[in-house]
Amino acid sequence: MKLVVQRVGHASVEVDGASVASIGPGLLVLVGVGHGDTPADAAFLARKTASLRIFEDGEGKMNRSVADVGGEILSVSQFTLYGDCDRGNRPSFIGAARPELGEALFNAYVEALQALGFAPHTGRFGASMKVGLLNDGPVTLLLESTGRTGN
Repeated sequence: MKLVVQRVGHASVEVDGASVASIGPGLLVLVGVGHGDTPADAAFLARKTASLRIFEDGEGKMNRSVADVGGEILSVSQFTLYGDCDRGNRPSFIGAARPELGEALFNAYVEALQALGFAPHTGRFGASMKVGLLNDGPVTLLLESTGRTGN
């Protein structure tokens, strides 16, 4: 699995002009699922997301997690994270999981966050979404479960 994690002042998702989710300060997480990913990958990345110390402490150092600051997490499925642009100008999405697996593992990621105490704020799987955000910092990180070595 691949995640793009952004520290935000606020973020929201619209589908067909209607708001489906919004958060205040916290994290916007774009979630991509690839072939061979498992529920263990989803659980690992949920723990990693919740534990990232990317919020500033009293000394201005990135030393606090989203839970430490009482932040929220908005998760949005994004199969295009597996887009391969090495050949030509049109991306290939052959590395992305089929929708059935993608949706199941996206839901497993959200459920793992929920088990860690975060309310489930999500986009709508498979929908054409409009995502708005105010990136704070900016702070943007890439996380992958492939080749992981621990928490």
